[in-house]
Amino acid sequence: MNKRRLSIQQQTRIAENQQRELQVNSDSSVDQSGPTAQNCNGRVISHYGQQLDVESLQNGQRGRLIRCHQRSNLPQLVTGDLVIWEADGEDAGVITALGHRSSLFGRPTAVSEFKPVAANIDRVLVVIAPIPEPFMNLIDRYLVGIECLGLKPLLVLNKVDVLNSTNSNYLDSMLSKYEVIGYPVIRVSAQTGLGLSDLEAALAEETTILVGQSGVGKSSLINSLGPDIDTEVGALSQGKAKGTHTTTTAKLIHLSSFDLVDSPGIREFSLGHIEPDQLIEGFVEMRSITGNCKFRDCAHQSEPDCAIQEAVANGQIDPQRLESYFQILQTLQNT
Repeated sequence: MNKRRLSIQQQTRIAENQQRELQVNSDSSVDQSGPTAQNCNGRVISHYGQQLDVESLQNGQRGRLIRCHQRSNLPQLVTGDLVIWEADGEDAGVITALGHRSSLFGRPTAVSEFKPVAANIDRVLVVIAPIPEPFMNLIDRYLVGIECLGLKPLLVLNKVDVLNSTNSNYLDSMLSKYEVIGYPVIRVSAQTGLGLSDLEAALAEETTILVGQSGVGKSSLINSLGPDIDTEVGALSQGKAKGTHTTTTAKLIHLSSFDLVDSPGIREFSLGHIEPDQLIEGFVEMRSITGNCKFRDCAHQSEPDCAIQEAVANGQIDPQRLESYFQILQTLQNT
């Protein structure tokens, strides 16, 4: 494998990130059974079946990529994992230990099992676009999953250059519902560059994973944020206005002031791994008042003195968000 060298600026930032990770909270609910970050000498950049690309964090070798296998006694490793590896040839190695994980992002499989995708990330960037047309229930599913993992979401509307009078009003109305309850929203165009400086400022010094339906322009967005990156871009499939998959494995990419993890595009985002009674914790405007209901087991429908229904009547909770909650709840109860 060819050796890859990062710029001095990128190497410096990687070193700073590594130093910050030495202060992982030992009381975190994320698995802390592995070695401390200061003992780790590599970070998983991408995963290819039984092989992983590991970026060296050793002095004098920072930025060098090594194709590694992992020992069979280790759990499943994902992009962003801090690891200990040993050389097994000039550009090959073996991963012998997994370091602490400060966070773990993933998504459910078709059988509602949680599938890890990336570790040690700070923020989840949810990308939507005018085409394929987004809808609130899908965005809410993303947000519930993100909230339940204790991560910070950021909503990004890409492709604003293709907005028209019809979809512009619809999208502004929908996104305003999230801005009102405190979710940051940034509008950008990977094609024209509009809004990219605001996005870069919001992501500075963090590791962010991108999620969103196929076709929303995640790869184009990454290419615009990093001119030296050449991520494959797929066209929308004919007839259905849905994206074609171009990213097949999560990959960590170093940009000028932050890191991005590109993840495979998904059209659905199941929450089958979340228990029904946990769901309301993923709705930020509801979880703070649900304890004010008269009955502890209030279903928030026709019960007397329901704080949720009163908040809807007072305009504190958007009716569409509550409807989305019930739709997701029904799906979880029928799983």
